[in-house]
Amino acid sequence: MKNFPNYYEILDVSPDATVEEIKRAYRRLARRYHPDLNPGDKQAEETFKDLVEAYDVLCDPEQRARHDELINPKSAKGRRTKVAAGKTRRSAAKTGQNGRGFDRSTEESFWKKTQRPESRTSPQTSRRIPREEGNAYRPGTRKTAYKVEAEKTTSEKERPRDVEARLKLPLEKAYRGGKERIRLEDGRSLEIDMPSGMIDGQQMRLRGQGIAGGDLYLTITIAPHCFFKLKEKDVFCRVPVTPSEATLGSAIQVPTLDGWVEMAIPAGVKSGQRLRLASKGYPVEGERGDQLVEIQIVVPPQPSEEEKELYQQLKAVQSFNPRDSLLKSQ
Repeated sequence: MKNFPNYYEILDVSPDATVEEIKRAYRRLARRYHPDLNPGDKQAEETFKDLVEAYDVLCDPEQRARHDELINPKSAKGRRTKVAAGKTRRSAAKTGQNGRGFDRSTEESFWKKTQRPESRTSPQTSRRIPREEGNAYRPGTRKTAYKVEAEKTTSEKERPRDVEARLKLPLEKAYRGGKERIRLEDGRSLEIDMPSGMIDGQQMRLRGQGIAGGDLYLTITIAPHCFFKLKEKDVFCRVPVTPSEATLGSAIQVPTLDGWVEMAIPAGVKSGQRLRLASKGYPVEGERGDQLVEIQIVVPPQPSEEEKELYQQLKAVQSFNPRDSLLKSQ
């Protein structure tokens, strides 16, 4: 039994650790090496199997006692057993006990009885982990492995539970979809493939991503955007234009969810007037809305001397008075 694994080292706990400390260490390491979070990583999968095995043994008092005696026969318990064996040497010779105070035939039958089953269930999840044929299932290069697995009662196994979480997405991300990483309250990190056209308040169901095989219900929230505003399936925005563009008309570049597009500004457009970009809105239930562009006429905050001169010339010749209607009403 020289190659028997030390389960305390696998879980990174001391030999006098309590059951609660062992459970905490297992949960911490299991989250790091779980196969679902390390797809295709054989080393992580083997490490996770070691963690499960160590957890099962050290959480069962009887199996833990046998494990401690085998990994350290010179421990305090081993020494007490040896003294007791010396006092009862005569009866030991009759029962076939060895000098360590542990019946070798009992030891061999114990390991035969606790060989690794073909598959088993992790104490943290309901995932069944298949045994790879010929795999020693031990860290390092040892080719011989022995398994001590405690029988768990139904009350000890964690039942599957559904969990809820919220994910806030930028508007562009909700529109385009794609991969998004989310960290759950229990410490797990999941990468989710988001569909395109997510709407505020939409809920996704992720099967098997809850607690112990339950489901995860993810509610989507769309963060406010600095330029676009959603009104059902229409997208609203404000675009500034210069007085000359508004007076003479022009073709300007306008941002949309699909990128920049060219929009024609008609001559004489008014500030506050809305123009429509068809089918540039947000997709809802298979139908896409429009983008409504509100025109804002703005003046240059610091015109150059040449611009000031041109505005003076325009002022001298222009006949339009925007306050005529106010004068006529008096």
